[in-house]
Amino acid sequence: MSGLTLLGIDTSGKTASVAVCTEEAVLAQTTVYTSLTHSQVILPICKDVLKNAGLELSDIDGIAAAAGPGSYTGLRIGISAVKAMCFALNKPCVGVSTLEALAHNVSLHRGVICAVMAARLDLVYCAVFRSDGKNVERVTEDGIMPIDELKAQLDAMDGDIAVVGDAAEKLTGERFVAAPPHLKLQLASSLCAAAFGREMYAPDKLDAAYLQVTKAEKDLQSGSNGADR
Repeated sequence: MSGLTLLGIDTSGKTASVAVCTEEAVLAQTTVYTSLTHSQVILPICKDVLKNAGLELSDIDGIAAAAGPGSYTGLRIGISAVKAMCFALNKPCVGVSTLEALAHNVSLHRGVICAVMAARLDLVYCAVFRSDGKNVERVTEDGIMPIDELKAQLDAMDGDIAVVGDAAEKLTGERFVAAPPHLKLQLASSLCAAAFGREMYAPDKLDAAYLQVTKAEKDLQSGSNGADR
């Protein structure tokens, strides 16, 4: 994907973030923490970011989307928007783990990086990565687990651990180095950074990775179980 220009869209959390990036530079980026739904803000933000980069949507080589984990509604909105744009313009896309994109926020940290997001109750979405100060490599797969289980997993690892994500405050102690506020939450530029080097594909193959059963699926399962009884 060398020399390509990507549009990145992240609607997986409380922020809505859009960026236009090459491998060498962030051409434009807007990240908004808003009480409005992502469906109300994401397309206007895309339009403004492209305008600020001096580009049209047709100039983009592909689109990177946050594929989860994260907000069910947010992920559906972002992925639907990416699919619509890619189908309309015959452009490829690529889904990127929200946790991996978060790890790129603190890629300057040399050592272990833990990306952690609130799920429900005492559960968190989490994944562990390692960086040499530039390149981020995955250590564990994305998962969902109690925070105490994650702490035990991290205790077995050496060195200081950079922590990023909206549940970063759940990991406290001398070895944990929390990301600063401006790098704590999702950034579309980091999503693009994680996307470069990946194979892109047709938009019909883009899907979300929720990591836990959605409410609609729970309701369906409950209805099926009730019918069986």
